[in-house]
This record gives sequence, C-alpha cells and structure tokens, in this order.
Amino acid sequence: MSQENVEIVRSAYAALAEHGVEAVLAYADPEFESTTPPELATEPDTYRGHEGVRRYFAGFEGVMNEVRWEADELMEAPDERVVAGIRLLTRSVTTGLELELPVWQVCTVRDGKILRIDGFAKREDALRAAGIGP
Repeated sequence: MSQENVEIVRSAYAALAEHGVEAVLAYADPEFESTTPPELATEPDTYRGHEGVRRYFAGFEGVMNEVRWEADELMEAPDERVVAGIRLLTRSVTTGLELELPVWQVCTVRDGKILRIDGFAKREDALRAAGIGP
C-alpha cells in the first residue's frame, strides 16, 4: 500500500480537470488498459494505451458537454492499487439535462504511472476487487 500511489491518482484527476486529456497522459503508463463495464456504459469497450485514453474521452464529443471527473475519495489498497470514488458530471448536448454519475474505480499503479483502471457501479464491489472489502 502506498500513499504515493494515492497522490499519483489524485494528481492525474487534477491534471484532467485543469488541463484536459493530453495532460492526464503524463500519468498513464504506455501499456494502460481500462474496460468500461456494461453497468457504467451504453457501449462497453476496452481502451489501451494513450490512444485508448484519447478514444475514451472522444466518445463524449457530440453527446455530452462539460464532462468533468471529480475524485471525491481515494483509498490505499494492496498490490499498488488505489480505490477511487469518482463523480462524472456532464450535460447532454441534445436535452441540456445534467447528469451526475457516481463511479468507483480500482486504479493499479506501476512505476509511478497508472497501468489499469477497473470501473464499478458500487463502492462495495470496488473494495472487494481491491482486496479491502468483504
């Protein structure tokens, strides 16, 4: 467990909020991988590498405006992982309706970079996956 990994994840979300997708790539391992599960995405998919990160965020274009990810809770976990409680805040392009979606992530850090992010709809599922829940 490492508080340093928590700070890496915190800094990545701060970079994303302040400077956008290109800034967050500095925190992503070149072998980065993330899969959006069906309970969190209308089109589940796997995203690999820096191009995958760009492709993920490009998926919001034309559909959602003002997409923001806010990290509300970050916890150390075993095996170089961090559990992150995130809020996705956005507005629909077509309806103008605002959306706030809580998301739980297990971020795996390797050599100071985020290697993998696994998303979960429920906190208890993320904690269990990270090895810190029942």
